[in-house]
Amino acid sequence: MAESAVSTLHVELVAADRTVWSGEASMVIARTLEGDIGVLRGHAPTLSLLSASVVEVQVEGTNQLLVAALDGGFLSVANDRVSILAERIERGEDIEVSQAQVDLEEARRLLDSSDEAEQRVRHAEARIRAAEKVSGKVS
Repeated sequence: MAESAVSTLHVELVAADRTVWSGEASMVIARTLEGDIGVLRGHAPTLSLLSASVVEVQVEGTNQLLVAALDGGFLSVANDRVSILAERIERGEDIEVSQAQVDLEEARRLLDSSDEAEQRVRHAEARIRAAEKVSGKVS
């Protein structure tokens, strides 16, 4: 069988209500429950659970780094196609840092009263990291 002429990854970030981004990329970095994973062309087939975290996509042929926050979900890699599926995905440039900080403080106050609060804290922290990374204020 001849080797494929495809030199990029086709990546889709899909939230429950919409496709957040779809395009060609040279690399994807995501955080699974087992740790960080980097995906390049030719990566072995993989299916992993994602933690609430930041996903980075190096857009093919540009210096653009797409940064998004997600609340967990799934990562599927097969045949140079990467699918990231989550209930909520937000691009870093769409996140207002001040509102994300308010959400984080609210979630922290609820930590003792709800099992869901810890997940809310992780998601709020991921949103802040994504927004700050896009604006150049990496913490």
